Amino acid sequence: AAPVQVQLVVPMAVVFARGSVPGDLPRPLPFRDVQEMEISVNLRASVTSRYEMRYRSTTAQEEAALAAATAPEADAALYPLQDTTLGSLTMYVVPETSSLLPQGIHVYVGKHRSALVRAVGSLAALQARLREVTQVMSFTASSIAAALSHRVPDGQLGPDARRNLKSSLGYEITFSLLNPDPKSHTVDWDIEGAVNRFVRPVLDKLSLVANFSVDSQILYYAVLGVTPRYDKESSSFLLSAHSLPHVINPVEARLGSSAASLYPVLNFLLYVPEHSHSPLYIQDKDGAPVSTNAFHSPRWGGIMVYNVEAPASPQASLPLHVDVDMARVMEVFLAQLRLLFGLSREEVPPEFLLESPGNEGVADWELDHLLWAHTVENIATVSTTLTSLAQLLDKIGNIVIKDDVASEVYRAVASVQSAMTELSLGHLLAAFQASKEAVTSSERAFFDPSLLHLLYFPDDQKFAIYIPLFLPMAVPILLSLAKIVRESRLRKKEPTKMD
Repeated sequence: AAPVQVQLVVPMAVVFARGSVPGDLPRPLPFRDVQEMEISVNLRASVTSRYEMRYRSTTAQEEAALAAATAPEADAALYPLQDTTLGSLTMYVVPETSSLLPQGIHVYVGKHRSALVRAVGSLAALQARLREVTQVMSFTASSIAAALSHRVPDGQLGPDARRNLKSSLGYEITFSLLNPDPKSHTVDWDIEGAVNRFVRPVLDKLSLVANFSVDSQILYYAVLGVTPRYDKESSSFLLSAHSLPHVINPVEARLGSSAASLYPVLNFLLYVPEHSHSPLYIQDKDGAPVSTNAFHSPRWGGIMVYNVEAPASPQASLPLHVDVDMARVMEVFLAQLRLLFGLSREEVPPEFLLESPGNEGVADWELDHLLWAHTVENIATVSTTLTSLAQLLDKIGNIVIKDDVASEVYRAVASVQSAMTELSLGHLLAAFQASKEAVTSSERAFFDPSLLHLLYFPDDQKFAIYIPLFLPMAVPILLSLAKIVRESRLRKKEPTKMD
């Protein structure tokens, strides 16, 4: 595939509060500075990140906002005063002695696109700290490498890179309740209410990234593919970590086909174990119980085991009525959803404090994080698709390319160029939208019906099909031709004899 050269530009404001300006600034505030870093992915993709930094002092309004008692209050007060363009960052440098940040915390990342950073003595030390913050809030070398994963040799990627969902124009989310033992349990779950309350706000926030559809189902007599092991000590049943991969296949056969779907399907399964296998606990690799009693499978979804309390009296009548605690379940499923989208917060330095995104489930900067990665992935995908199409068409000599296919290819190329230009200008949203249009056009061209039958009909195949048909007809034709030739020769010879 053609080499991809992308420049990611992050517009960044560094705002010094009173008493936080380092002593060794090269020139008086305000001034601009640019920092560039090469993200080495591999030979076929070069990505440059460029932070365009504007250093300035706080305004009176910003000073007033920073006088708040706590960091979340300051973050809320600063939000209306800052640049909220997608992909941009605002860093407020507060004095070293500031009480806004708790003891031992150097950086507070808000739920929008700004952070509070504790001042350090020199500009170089401050820039090193700011670099750490930008790695958390915009993109890291690993998130960009994961976005280009199909161009990177497997050995160079961390385990998380393969977990994240690939960029797509849409995703389908299916919530399934598995009740393998309806004779013992009647299970009620308010999935509609739970989706509206917990899932909708998250998907509304992510609607910029892709279209989402949500559906739900209840499956009876659907069992896990592994028989759990009985543990005498805890008088419970256990599923060990190494048996978890075998749990999914038999269940997946019952889930309904994802083959009919245009988009990737995410499955979230709530499993109420049968009466004879209750309670059921999942163990991790070290044999300790998993606190959430759930596990996830990369790019597929997650399963949570929901144990039902045994009845107080043994002669309680079956089936038991079970009301699922949807808040507890959705907390686990949303955490898995974030993991699958690559929004986990595990790799944050210990001196960072990250504000929880609240009801929306995704902070503004996390949305940007997704858009950066998906834009780069879309550009790489289009470049691969168009290169494959060009190579394919080169191999087929007698192909006729229709005007509408050609115009889709031109549109895809123009959209990719536009996406790369917008990235280099620091316009993340416009770049992402152009990259989505490029993907749509390149796929329309690649899967155009007028090309498909030619792809499956190369020249050697034509010979293989036509020779068996024409050979039987050709034999009598060739024999009669030979006879005609022979007779005409005889006719030519006969008149000479008469002489």
